[in-house]
Amino acid sequence: MAVSKAQQKAVTKYVKAKYDRFGLTMPKGRLDEIKAHSEALGSSVNGFINRAISETMEWDKAAQGDF
Repeated sequence: MAVSKAQQKAVTKYVKAKYDRFGLTMPKGRLDEIKAHSEALGSSVNGFINRAISETMEWDKAAQGDF
């Protein structure tokens, strides 16, 4: 099913209002590794990266006390 211009515009507006976006730079080939790993876990790359960040922040807080 084709997505209309109005639907595309609505999704873009929603994403701009609800999410922060940023670019991530990594060595060539690393993204392929992350894609394969996240797919093996049944997750998207975005979901995997967000989970990795959240878990790391929790570990850091536990190790160093609450920031």
